Amino acid sequence: MTREQLETHQIPVYFAAVLAALAFGLLATDTAHHLQALITPAIAVLMYAMFLQIPFLDLRQGLGNRRFISALLLANFVLIPLLVWAITRGLVAHPAILIGALLVLLTPCIDYVVVFTHIGKGDSRQTLAATPLLLLVQLVLLPVYLALMLGDDNAVAISIAPFVEAFALLIVLPMILAVLTSASARRSRVASKWNDAWAWMPVPAMACVLVVVIGSQIAAVLRDFERLLPVIPAYLGFMLLAPVIGFATARLMRLPVAEVRSVTFSASTRNSLVVLPLALALPEDLRGLAAAAVITQTLMELVSELIYVRVVPAWVRDR
Repeated sequence: MTREQLETHQIPVYFAAVLAALAFGLLATDTAHHLQALITPAIAVLMYAMFLQIPFLDLRQGLGNRRFISALLLANFVLIPLLVWAITRGLVAHPAILIGALLVLLTPCIDYVVVFTHIGKGDSRQTLAATPLLLLVQLVLLPVYLALMLGDDNAVAISIAPFVEAFALLIVLPMILAVLTSASARRSRVASKWNDAWAWMPVPAMACVLVVVIGSQIAAVLRDFERLLPVIPAYLGFMLLAPVIGFATARLMRLPVAEVRSVTFSASTRNSLVVLPLALALPEDLRGLAAAAVITQTLMELVSELIYVRVVPAWVRDR
């Protein structure tokens, strides 16, 4: 099989990974739970593989694209929060679930959104260039949004440390290693062959992430499934409406097709794995169910992304 054939058949590979993870997580629960320790390393490897495919010399132009950045900020920090507020009103009577849902839905993804954007034929370089800005803005605005949407009675202290740690491990470190590897490839035949070998890795690495996340968490989600039922309609509503918001915002800014797809993916993809440590740092009476709510969104999002990477390129085309 060639690399092109592997990339062409990546969707069946991902669905097979999801099914294998579900089976392993349910049939070997005790063993599968230990996969949780591999989530961060697996995502870091995925990002390294992805970063190796991106010419970093072009990234300096990314933040100079004001219309693209404006579309990202408008979609993720104005329109999406309005959507989140509307679809979570039914969770007010379930504070733990509400906090988990708000944590995950209010924070745009800064890691594997780059991968899905690339697979979905968006401009992954522009998305990558914008990730530091997306991180900083969500760090500032998340406490504000939580205060407004939870109210004073449910105010919860949120630490930014997990965000910074996740950004360093999942973005900065893989990016630095990828840049050093690419620079070495120009002078070393060994490094060049290493680069060529890693060009095969994005698809297997994504499949590995799916197995690790779903396999390690599915048992916990099913254990609390009845209590989590109220959040399912909110997540389904987000899955359906967030891409429309991203698409409409990008069209309003008259962006080219690849950038419209990028904004669509950014608006639809949440920081689920990065905010999980935030949920686990909540008070004990909220921690378990809030974390389960975040994990539920993770599982649903991973499946929805497999749909987006097929639907978005077909939907967003030259007019």
